[in-house]
Order: sequence, then C-alpha cells, then structure tokens
Amino acid sequence: MSRDPCDGCGKPVPISGGIANLWSFSGDEAGGMTLEFDSDGSEHFLCFDCIERLPDDPSAADVAALSEAEARDDD
Repeated sequence: MSRDPCDGCGKPVPISGGIANLWSFSGDEAGGMTLEFDSDGSEHFLCFDCIERLPDDPSAADVAALSEAEARDDD
C-alpha cells in the first residue's frame, strides 16, 4: 500500500489500490480521500481526521488553517 501526505496535517496517509496491492486481497483501506471544494474549486487530499475538522462548505483557506493548527500542536 502506498502513502501520500495529507494536505491538512502532513502525516502520511495509506492509499488503497495501485500496483502495490495487485496480488493482495487483505482488504487494506484508504486513510483519506481527495475532496474538491465547491466554494473555490480547489482539490485537496486529506486524512479522515482532517476531513472531520473542516467546517461546512470548506475552502483552501480552511485546509491551510488545518496545517497551521498542526504546526502549533507540534510545538
């Protein structure tokens, strides 16, 4: 299973599918998804924890706020 960083928190998120899982039937699940926001048309790959922290009708600024909050939490 491959991993991509979350656009919100930066943590590596498992991505299901692809060549890595071609012969594996272990039922690995993705840890996030790509969302396209109607408010500004931006696209972001986010982990499920960050998706839950987004407000209704999010924008790219809300994703940036997630990464800033994560940076403050790491200090």
